[in-house]
Amino acid sequence: MRDECFLVLGGAGLVGSQIVREVSRQLRPRKIVVSSLLREEVDALLQELQQEFPEVTFVGTWGNVFVREAFRELPREQLLANPAYREALYEDLFGDIEAAYERSVLVRLIREHRPDVIVDCINTATALSYQDVEPLSLKTHDALHQFRAAPDRREAQEALTQDIETLLISQATLQLIRHVRLLHRAMCEVGTRVYVKIGTTGTGGMGLNIPYTHSEDRPSVPLMMKTAMAFAHTGLLFLMARTPGGPLVKEVKPAAMIGYRRVALQPVRRRGQPQFVYESRTTPLTDRLRLRESEQAYRRLGTLVMAGVDTGENGFFARGEFETITHIDQMEFLTPEEIAEQVVLEIKGSNTGHDIIAGLDSNVMTPSYRAGVLRHTALRRLRQLEKESQGHSVALGQLGPPELSKLLYEAHLLKLNYGTLQAVCDAPAAEVAETLFRYLEKDAALRNQIVSIGVPILAPDGQQLIRGPFLNIPESIYEEVAVTPEAIDQWARKGWVDLRPVNMERWQERFRRMLASRPFLHTQGSASITRTTYLHDTIEIGEVVAWIFANEEGGYRIK
Repeated sequence: MRDECFLVLGGAGLVGSQIVREVSRQLRPRKIVVSSLLREEVDALLQELQQEFPEVTFVGTWGNVFVREAFRELPREQLLANPAYREALYEDLFGDIEAAYERSVLVRLIREHRPDVIVDCINTATALSYQDVEPLSLKTHDALHQFRAAPDRREAQEALTQDIETLLISQATLQLIRHVRLLHRAMCEVGTRVYVKIGTTGTGGMGLNIPYTHSEDRPSVPLMMKTAMAFAHTGLLFLMARTPGGPLVKEVKPAAMIGYRRVALQPVRRRGQPQFVYESRTTPLTDRLRLRESEQAYRRLGTLVMAGVDTGENGFFARGEFETITHIDQMEFLTPEEIAEQVVLEIKGSNTGHDIIAGLDSNVMTPSYRAGVLRHTALRRLRQLEKESQGHSVALGQLGPPELSKLLYEAHLLKLNYGTLQAVCDAPAAEVAETLFRYLEKDAALRNQIVSIGVPILAPDGQQLIRGPFLNIPESIYEEVAVTPEAIDQWARKGWVDLRPVNMERWQERFRRMLASRPFLHTQGSASITRTTYLHDTIEIGEVVAWIFANEEGGYRIK
C-alpha cells in the first residue's frame, strides 16, 4: 500500500528538509506537507523542492504547533506579557482536554491533511525545556518576598501574579503529556499509519561530563532538563506504541551533533537579532561589577561577520568551535542525510537497528510462565483466607482507575446474590437492582467497607446516596460541586456502585456477550481463546472486570 500523504513537522529545519528530500526521492508520495515555525523558511524550502521534485505536491504551513490556533504566529514573549493570553495558555494546559483538542494547531493540521505518515523533526525536548523555569522560579521567589514586604504595592502584586502564572504554564512535563495525548488522538482519528520521531539525547551523546553547556554549572540545569524531557518523551512514545488502534511508532535518536547545512561567511545573529561589534572600554575593577550596561554607552562599529558552519536550528559555529566540538571523543557529528536515510528505511519497514522504541520493546522483561503459576497459587490462598476471615477481599481503591473498585464491587454483589452469568441475565433488571440493594442493607460490614474507601453507593431510585466521609469521584479541588442528572450519570459510571436498573441492564448485556463467546471453546481449539472469550459459567470478579477493560475500554496490552 502506497502512502499518499506525508506530514513533516519541523520540515524546514536541518534534518527535516533532508527527510523531505529523501522521502520525495525514494517513496514518491502524492503530497508532502512541510510544517515549520517560520514562514520564510518554509517558503524558501518549497521553492527548492518544487524544482527538484516537480512530480510531488508540496504544501507549506507554519507556526507554533504547541499552542491553540489563535496563537500559532505569536512569539512566546508576547503571549507571556498578556494576562488574557496567559489565562488561555493555562486553560489549554490544565483545562478540559476536549476543548483543548478542538483549539490545537497540531490537531487542525493533522485533520486538514490526514497524513498517512508523520515524521516529527521538531526538537520537542528543547522547545519545552528551554522555558527558563529555573531562573523564573528564582525570580518568583524574590517577587514573593517583595510582596510579603509590601503587600499593598500594586507593582509587587502585578509582578508576583505574572511570575506565578508564567511558572504555572511553563511546566514542561505537563506540556509534554498533553502534547502527546493530543497528537495520538488526532492520528487515531485520521488513521495515520506511521509516526516517526526524530529525538535527541540532549547532550549529543555525551554524559554528565559534557563541557558544552549553558552556564557556569556543568552540566547545566537547562541541558539536564532537555535530556530529561527527551527521555520522558521516549517513554510516552513507548506507551503510544503499545496502544491498540494507533499508528506504528518509531523514534530515531541521534547521539552526536547534527551538521551541517553550509560553510559560509555571514553576519552573526544572537537569539534572532544581529550581533553587533562594540568598541571596547577600560574600567577600573572595584568591589562591585555591573554585568549589563546600556548599549548606548558603547560605540557600535557594525555587525559581526564571521566565517563559520551553519548547522541550521543547532546554531552557527565559528571554525574553532566546530573544530573542537566535532573532534574525536568530543561530541563529534552526524549528517542529516544519514538520519534521513535511516528514517526512510524505517518507514519502508526495514529493521535498521536505530529505532529506540523497538530497542525498548526487545529489552524490557515481559510476563513469565513462572508468574502465571504463582498467580494461581496466590489466588487460591487468597480465596482460602477470605473464606476463613469471612471478609470481602474485593478492592481497596488504591489501584486505579476509579472504575476498577466500582466494577469489582458491583460484580462481587452480583456473584454473592446470583452466582452465575446466566442467573443474572434471567432476572428482570429492576429485580436485580432491588436484590443487591436489600443485600447491602442487611450486610453492614460490606456496605461500610465499600463507602470507607471512597466509593459511594447509588440506590436503585437514583435519589439516595450511601456514602462515607470522602468520595473519590467526582475529582475536584473544591469541597463541594454542583449536582445535575448528567453529572450523576457520569460519576456513577466512573466510580460509584450503581444499583439503578439501567446499570443492571448494562451488566446483563455484558454477561450475554460473555456467554455468547463460550460455544466455540470446544470447536476451535486454542483459536477459541481470544480477548472476547470469557471461560467460566460463574462470576469471577477479577476476570469479569479484566474482560470489561479489554472489550469495553480498549485497555489491553498488545505486546
